[in-house]
Amino acid sequence: MPFYKTEINDVMIFEPLVIPDERGYFYESYNENTFNESGITSRFVQDNQSRSTYGVLRGLHYQLPPHAQAKLVRVLSGKILDVAVDIRRNSPTFKKWVSVELSAENARQIFIPRGFAHGFLVLSDTAEVFYKCDNAYNAASNRGIAYNDSSLAIDWRIDHRKIILSSKDKENPDFENAENCF
Repeated sequence: MPFYKTEINDVMIFEPLVIPDERGYFYESYNENTFNESGITSRFVQDNQSRSTYGVLRGLHYQLPPHAQAKLVRVLSGKILDVAVDIRRNSPTFKKWVSVELSAENARQIFIPRGFAHGFLVLSDTAEVFYKCDNAYNAASNRGIAYNDSSLAIDWRIDHRKIILSSKDKENPDFENAENCF
């Protein structure tokens, strides 16, 4: 199977079989049966896509229940560092994070279940990121955590002075003050 567990069991890396030939390549980026056989039974209802430049950090974001979202993230062009933080209070990996480099070249995808804060940092000149969600966006339920929270100590791999945040993400609270009902 093309799925690999991370340090946090519920977060999975999917590496599809890429079939190259003289014309380019082909791969199956999503097949419900393949995902179900690997224990990922989320039914995706919304697709999102963003384009960003080097140093843009989007996150750490999550939605409160009942609008929580599982996500399947991949990169269409460029390269990112993708991060998932376990915010499930009763989880043995509560407050732990996992990161993976996703790129158009490696074709990896990360599955992030509900109960995780998610963010990514663009490592290439530009990157187009595509992700599936198993629940629709709900602005009233949207929350965030400061990307540079010292209690999380996430290694974003670039100088923090080069990180570009939205005005909204600049206001994200630290982990201890973030609203969390997972």
